Amino acid sequence: MACKLTLQTIKAAKPRAERYTLWDTDLKGFGLRVNADGSKSYALKYLFDGHQRWHTIGKHGSPWTPDTARNEALRLLAQARHGTDPEEAKRDKARADLTVTELCDLYLEAARRGEVLTKFDEPKKPSTLLTDESRILRHIKPLLGKKRVRAVTSDDIERFLHDVAAGKTALDEKTGQHGRAIVEGGRGAATRTVGLLGGIFTFAVRRKLRPDNPVQGVQRFKDRRNERYLSQPELARFGAVLAASEAAWRSYEEGMAAWTAAERTGRPPKLQAEALNPSAANALRLLLLTGMRKSEVMNLQWRQIDAEHGYLRLPTSKSGAKSVPIGETVIAFLAGLPRLAGNPYVFPGRIEGRPFAGLGRVWEQVRERAGLVDIRLHDLRHSFGATSASSGNSLLLLGSILGHRDPKTTQRYAHLARDPVRAAAEQVSGLIATLLDTPIPEADVSPSAMPSKQSSHRGTKSRKSSVSG
Repeated sequence: MACKLTLQTIKAAKPRAERYTLWDTDLKGFGLRVNADGSKSYALKYLFDGHQRWHTIGKHGSPWTPDTARNEALRLLAQARHGTDPEEAKRDKARADLTVTELCDLYLEAARRGEVLTKFDEPKKPSTLLTDESRILRHIKPLLGKKRVRAVTSDDIERFLHDVAAGKTALDEKTGQHGRAIVEGGRGAATRTVGLLGGIFTFAVRRKLRPDNPVQGVQRFKDRRNERYLSQPELARFGAVLAASEAAWRSYEEGMAAWTAAERTGRPPKLQAEALNPSAANALRLLLLTGMRKSEVMNLQWRQIDAEHGYLRLPTSKSGAKSVPIGETVIAFLAGLPRLAGNPYVFPGRIEGRPFAGLGRVWEQVRERAGLVDIRLHDLRHSFGATSASSGNSLLLLGSILGHRDPKTTQRYAHLARDPVRAAAEQVSGLIATLLDTPIPEADVSPSAMPSKQSSHRGTKSRKSSVSG
């Protein structure tokens, strides 16, 4: 449909079931698109480099009228004739105006759609995305959010690194009715946030929002990961607290059973402070016995236990689906746990059909009672790794047990692993020391059993005489 585009013809154009275009008779390729929802916008169809292109000028209304939109179309056609694609120029302008805040929002939207992959070529886990969102909100946006994406330099990234390390983004604020956000900064937070920035700018390069990644070449602080492990005395204290908790809970259950049998006469038994929810206590024990992650243990279901072959078949984890090897000790432990009808989880919670929630709060009580104030819940996994490495298991084997897909992750236990060369030297020296300490029978050390220097000399001289004679 073609007509001269005027205010009257545009006002008279009514929406239809599908979008259509009114073409201007005064300028070829210039037209008005009328959308099904009634909105109207000016557009230009043109040829560039032998290909047909579309360019949206803008919606009808200030500043775009038939005359101003036609003049803009003339300018765009002249631009195309001089070798510049108007649509590409529009995208370049949009890219040049993009801020870091807008880039971060685009990155998170793409990550939620599964378009941002990890180094294992898998979409980011929801828990990882929550961490990314927090670092973007608390560190990146406050310090870099207003900068244009194309204007960010490696100097800006280095300054950002040191500002976060120095605590420039530190805060302590109330979030909601009961929540509180405490951000401390520090070198670890700075290094990990710059690592996230590297991924965000890689995303920007891939989307052609800038030509290079300004994070590359920036020297970060060494990420000193927590390497705190439970010692043997600490393991004993930890076990004692769990045992006391289990005993207190059994006592409470027995008391409740007796009270119920007595038709609930008198006061009901009181739950002792030492008693912990069995789901929580048992989950803590399994964390230490297997080296599994918290999310893996809390989401473990009965159908995932392959007792016949000695594996826990996890459909998902931080590193994807995996099988956790378990021995008879763990198999017997799991077999002894009670099952809650209708709940598929090994460690059920109070909500029907859901796993136990709030393990972190229980852990705070346990570590305080055991005197382990500097131990994190995740350190139970490290303690399993440290115990395995110091027992002589190879790092390759340990990495397989823990589900490490990157061998570098297992290297944190390298200093605890037994050196096979030293172990061999220790074995030989131990054997020699044992022989040296072995008592020798008295008959073997009598004077007659030992050759004298004199008899030996005479024997030699006699042989020489015989030869010369």
